[in-house]
Amino acid sequence: MHAIKDQFDVVILGAGAAGLMCAITAAKRDRSVLVLEKSNKAGKKILMSGGGRCNFTNLYVEAEHFLSNNPHFCKSALKAYTPEDFISMVEAHGIEYEEKKHHQLFCINSSKDILQMLLTQCSDLGVELRTSVEIQKVLKQAQNSSEQRFELVLDESDQKNISCASLVIATGALSIPTLGGSGYGYELAKELELPLIARQASLVPFMFSDEIKDLCEQLSGLSTPVAISSNNKTFEESMLFTHRGLSGPAVLQISNYWRPGDVIKINLLPNLNAQEVFIEEKAKQSRLTLKKYLNTFLPKALVLQLESLWWPSHKDHALCEISNSELKAIGANLNQWSLKPSSTEGYRTAEVTLGGVDTDALDSKTMEAKDHPGLFFIGEVVDVTGHLGGYNFQWAWASGYSAGLFA
Repeated sequence: MHAIKDQFDVVILGAGAAGLMCAITAAKRDRSVLVLEKSNKAGKKILMSGGGRCNFTNLYVEAEHFLSNNPHFCKSALKAYTPEDFISMVEAHGIEYEEKKHHQLFCINSSKDILQMLLTQCSDLGVELRTSVEIQKVLKQAQNSSEQRFELVLDESDQKNISCASLVIATGALSIPTLGGSGYGYELAKELELPLIARQASLVPFMFSDEIKDLCEQLSGLSTPVAISSNNKTFEESMLFTHRGLSGPAVLQISNYWRPGDVIKINLLPNLNAQEVFIEEKAKQSRLTLKKYLNTFLPKALVLQLESLWWPSHKDHALCEISNSELKAIGANLNQWSLKPSSTEGYRTAEVTLGGVDTDALDSKTMEAKDHPGLFFIGEVVDVTGHLGGYNFQWAWASGYSAGLFA
């Protein structure tokens, strides 16, 4: 049986944020564009992001907000397509949005507004979108022609093939596999001998296997502001206790920098030197217990658990009855609580995947593979990972736009 061929200028694997932005940009150049999505619908990760309201960018985006083996790689794309560029698109489509803390921008209504905006533009520009598509094989054609460099085998039994001049890999990564991400981009990179940076789940909650797990279970659902540190990086945000361990913005942020076996240090009183205030309070001959005093600064349920952990023998003692050395030890624990997570919750709940296709193999201006003309990698599959707060979406828009200008 002869293969039935569809021919396109550009084929994009993945109908997420990066893939759809790339499709729009390429189609504006009058390129014929096909987007193939393995899931049953486009943009699932867009829909669930930001609690269903899509933290679609951040007003202040710099290279320092991203992790990569090459910290300079992202600069060109981020300069080519800025948060202001995406905001202009959002405003042109009449989507209402608001700025929240740390300059994060969210939809006022729903993430659906962002996805619909992208899909509408794709439709208006003649982009073809096919869902529930599995790629069986990618074949490279002879390099003496730039017209049809790649052939995609979709169904080996029916021999339905698609050929294209430019192939864009926007397959996402391993995080939250139920939303359509996969490791296919990595597999294809391996087949074509592109280098990969080791991957791990990131922007992800921590789990514990020692007595801290029980403490976290007791406090599940409780949130408190902290400063959390690991590997010389600190974030000041809220931390959430869960029945498995620790989550919340501060924890998700530091998970980008934590490695298995590392300790995290949590300052439960980031605006106070606990040792100093305890000694000062003691000097007043205070009859307050530590618990009563700390209830002013921390959630009562948390103080009760810390009492059992750090000063059970002094739970009925007034501050003035506790020695300075013991007060200082308790204060040190409050300002620098050292914990060793047993692991993270893994890709099941991770917002992103750290690592990916090595940026050394890609052109930072075009996202094209240096040794494979017409092959582009964009979005999360690339070794560029943003902090929490709209940065990963901005990388998706920027890398998709950059590739779309050249694909």
